[in-house]
Amino acid sequence: MRLWSILGNSQRLDGGAMFGNVPRAMWSQWIAPDEQHRIPLACRALLAKGLAGKTVLFETGIGAFFEPKMRERFGVVEPQHVLLDSLAEAGVSHEDVDVVVLSHLHFDHAGGLLAPWAEGQPPRLLFPNATFVVGAAHWARAKTPHPRDRASFIPELGALLEASGRLEVVEGDHSRALGAAVRFHHSDGHTPGLMLAEIVGEGGQGGVVFCADLIPGRPWVHLPVTMGYDRSPETLIDEKRGFLDDMLKRDVRLYFTHDHGCAMARVARDDKGRYGTREELAVLAGEPLPH
Repeated sequence: MRLWSILGNSQRLDGGAMFGNVPRAMWSQWIAPDEQHRIPLACRALLAKGLAGKTVLFETGIGAFFEPKMRERFGVVEPQHVLLDSLAEAGVSHEDVDVVVLSHLHFDHAGGLLAPWAEGQPPRLLFPNATFVVGAAHWARAKTPHPRDRASFIPELGALLEASGRLEVVEGDHSRALGAAVRFHHSDGHTPGLMLAEIVGEGGQGGVVFCADLIPGRPWVHLPVTMGYDRSPETLIDEKRGFLDDMLKRDVRLYFTHDHGCAMARVARDDKGRYGTREELAVLAGEPLPH
């Protein structure tokens, strides 16, 4: 099995929203904002070739489905569907993908499932040969969203996934599509039913976990740091503590979707008990599973 970090369309979003109650004087030292107070964010997917004998893509980023006005509003930088270009660089087309694993269905994680916006054309689903894997609790949330996060979902996406006949809604820690090769961890602090996919190393040691929006990037590894978009910051902090304890104990690498400079890192903890990262990698290009 080999792993590739796959960049999708990037964003620039308000730093205050991304760092919740962290003061600007602090977060601006971690990631420098532009003149509009926005910080650069990746929408990074993870490609695994030979995982349970399949080509698997973990998330799809924000994609290029927004019409131009909405693309500008949400700070999407590139007009083209960058994910498709990045897959091609790894020798894969969207038709080659057997399974797409979705941590949740917010548009910056699932928008890449759709073809680029074209005037007068309805949304169209890509990945014609893939099984789409999503957690049951989050699927229920996506079908009946709360007013607080309704705008985070793509209205047409649920029906398109169901109509494909290739949707698998996961109830537990494993999916039919990937079996024991991928273990799911579940979180509710950011959104109900967030599903964190761990590619399991031998004997449960090593491997890599897709952190999604539980830990969007390196600054958010620090326990008190949460996003303004999180539905329950205190719940998220408690979940993050248990999650990081587990990953540190089993030496599972963290894979970051929104960190603009780092794809994967090892968990570290200092003598005061504060979590951080070490052995950071900016890019994966056909790397073996860590062990």
